[in-house]
Amino acid sequence: MAVNSYEKPDFWSKKAFSQGYPARSVYKLKEIDEKFGILKKGSKILDLGAAPGSWTVFALRQLDGSGSVTAIDLKPLAKDVRAENLMFIQGDLYNEEVRHLAKSRGPYDAIICDAAPATTGNKIIDTARSAGLVELALYYVTTMLKTGGNFAVKVFQGGDQNALLTEMRKVFENARGFKPKACRSESFETYLIGLNKKA
Repeated sequence: MAVNSYEKPDFWSKKAFSQGYPARSVYKLKEIDEKFGILKKGSKILDLGAAPGSWTVFALRQLDGSGSVTAIDLKPLAKDVRAENLMFIQGDLYNEEVRHLAKSRGPYDAIICDAAPATTGNKIIDTARSAGLVELALYYVTTMLKTGGNFAVKVFQGGDQNALLTEMRKVFENARGFKPKACRSESFETYLIGLNKKA
């Protein structure tokens, strides 16, 4: 959702473009999926904060023509991100109509969220906004994720990470933090993983 403030393409960015992904963030999801197996063939996947669409493309490739992906963002996906089993909803994740439309496409086997707030440069404000987005993603989880489903969400370190994990442990059999190698060394983003949603 936020504009990438890093200007120089690094190894991961160049690799992403060469493999047909709109952004380097795909390798974060790839690491998460290799470690935790959150995306399975035949699944219904909800991608929150999806633009420009790298996580969407990765999810579609994992599904290999099976299942479906529903992607949501305020901004449009990159032009070449399209598939018969993809539905894109352009709108605000807080919007009731958007939530209703997303819910009508579920329930989902996995919810993934790489959304980031518009950053101010003030770490206290930015981490609070990031935590707010995680709480919003958790609303989607509690109302739209199937029992046994999986969840991955980005969060800025230094906010309410431990409190958010405590909340996630009420919802999932297993919840933990994970920082993929593909995160830039100077970045203070990390990911929270929820596995096997409780009944």
